[in-house]
Amino acid sequence: MFSNKQLKDMILPLLMEQFLLMLVGLADTMVVSYAGEAAVSGVSLVNSFNTIFINLFTALASGGAVVVSQYIGRRDMKMASESSSQLLMVATVFAVVISIPVLIWKVPLLKGLFGKVEPDVMEACKTYLRISVYSFPALGIYNAGTALYRSIGKTSVTTKISIVSNLINVAGNLIGVFVFRAGVAGVAYPSLIARTFSAVVITLLCFREKEVRYVGRWIFQWNRELLKKMLSIAIPNGVESGIFQFVKVALSSVVALFGTYQIAANGISQSIWSVAALISVTMGPVFITVIGQCMGAGDIRQAEYYFRKLTKVTVCISVAWNTLIFLITPLLIKIFAVSRQTGQMILYLVLIHNIANAVVFPFADPLGKGLRAAGDAMFTMGISLFTTIGVRLILSILLGIVLDLGVIGIALAMCLDWTVRGVIFWIRFRQGKWKTYRVIGE
Repeated sequence: MFSNKQLKDMILPLLMEQFLLMLVGLADTMVVSYAGEAAVSGVSLVNSFNTIFINLFTALASGGAVVVSQYIGRRDMKMASESSSQLLMVATVFAVVISIPVLIWKVPLLKGLFGKVEPDVMEACKTYLRISVYSFPALGIYNAGTALYRSIGKTSVTTKISIVSNLINVAGNLIGVFVFRAGVAGVAYPSLIARTFSAVVITLLCFREKEVRYVGRWIFQWNRELLKKMLSIAIPNGVESGIFQFVKVALSSVVALFGTYQIAANGISQSIWSVAALISVTMGPVFITVIGQCMGAGDIRQAEYYFRKLTKVTVCISVAWNTLIFLITPLLIKIFAVSRQTGQMILYLVLIHNIANAVVFPFADPLGKGLRAAGDAMFTMGISLFTTIGVRLILSILLGIVLDLGVIGIALAMCLDWTVRGVIFWIRFRQGKWKTYRVIGE
């Protein structure tokens, strides 16, 4: 169903887009580091909280992408268009609904999560969260649009939008921090502007597509059956992502106990980790589109073939990429305005992360997304919840606090989580249970 050229044309634009997104995250952290380690810590802590909601938007969009991809595989473009339109509606409503209470209760939330941090770190948290939440509706709308374009294989469209958006963001960061001396706000407002730009542009383009596109009358309708199909994938994925991020936030609270230099090292390391994770993050949407279309067409043999092929591609490229990122990490550390102690900690954290990210994460994440695209969402949710709580959370407390390994212990627990999950997902794939699921019916 997909030639090597088609796969390359899908993967390379996604790779470019994800690389730009991650570079902007790295640039945000790098620029704000010049406002002090308290600012870096505040941005790091709030980003761990924001990611809960960002992943919920992504989960909803992924559920929509599975349904749209399967209808495209069946060549039912009318239902694919209606599914995309319904996704826009529910993503917008969802984003607005969750933004309001976060804005109202942001101070109690932050004090409950990070109440023991130093006062200047807490002030940075308050500023960054308030501005970040303003962009939630734009993120929801943008994710709905990317689901449509990735489902039809036109990933170059989202890449072009991302390039412009990221230029806006980076330029805004430099102006906000170095010209206006706005500190955390100087990084947050450019992100808001860039996300709003992306949401507006992709929505306009989705209305202009030919075969699969937004249709006004379907956006303002409530198609219960279609939404049920999307939510059958989105809810397990959202629950999984939500619990996973709540655990990360809880662990951020634990990190806050280790002192400012470890908080800063952890925050900067996460920015580098995000770049190192580029390959697996890129391949996730490819698994959804390819496996979704194969399953929609009822071609199980092709689905199994592409499961294996895409997994091999992901592992091979991921090993090379993670090795490269680790080799240039000492150079990156020199760019950050941090102490020598913080720099050494960053190097250890990146080493631990990159080994696991190269070898086991392709099985724990992209392969799991492929299983979800086939309809095996409940199983992947259950296993992910088990490893997140039973492995990552418990071992983080044991290694980080009880054995006094600090953020090193938390990084080791994360890698063990991926290892257990990846092994189970590979066994599930080999058993073939995923072949029996039908998302859109006969």
